[in-house]
Amino acid sequence: MELDGKYRHELKYKIYFSEYLAIRQRLRSVMRPDPHAGADGTYQIRSIYFDNVYDKALREKVDGIQKREKFRIRYYNDRFSLITLEKKIKHNSLCMKKDAEITEAECRALLSGDTGWMLGHSEELVRELYCKMKSQQLRPRVLVSYKREPYVYAAGNVRVTFDSNIRTTLFHRDFLENQVRDIETEEVPGDMILEVKFDEFLPEIIACLLQTEGIRQQAFSKYGACRKFG
Repeated sequence: MELDGKYRHELKYKIYFSEYLAIRQRLRSVMRPDPHAGADGTYQIRSIYFDNVYDKALREKVDGIQKREKFRIRYYNDRFSLITLEKKIKHNSLCMKKDAEITEAECRALLSGDTGWMLGHSEELVRELYCKMKSQQLRPRVLVSYKREPYVYAAGNVRVTFDSNIRTTLFHRDFLENQVRDIETEEVPGDMILEVKFDEFLPEIIACLLQTEGIRQQAFSKYGACRKFG
């Protein structure tokens, strides 16, 4: 699992479907599926990202700012029973995630612009977002959706995920809906994002299994990909 409040290494690769099949087959020999995944080994993630009218988070990503942060609200498999507010801090190839659980009612209030309750909330992260919504004018900007296939390895606390079918709500501004209206972002159907996260070290056996000719590490952002349309 990812450790809240601790920096971890994060590597990203954009891969073709054929590369995914080969890498997954190798990884399955030593890694196990994340126990939170469904019967098919996957789950769906939906994230509502925050930004301001000047696209602060987006521009910091595009400009390559070494240390930056993004706020998002995340839920899984279209279930509103578990909703988390998250802040992801990125420093070069290191990342840290802080999160706080919020209720569906609190989430809907926040999305509707009712934020007064946040200032006295028991979770520090909720109070921090309230302050930055006031000082930086952060607002919900886009809903990013994708399917994730995760694998874990105890040594090094390694987590390898394959993310596919990345979709964006574009200019649609209604969030937390039962029926999401979104569009695809992939330029080539079947393209996937391979993410590798680990603590202090990546075990040699995992590094060897991941080696594939032609793939290279790159700074891919799902938020950035979903904002390229506007």
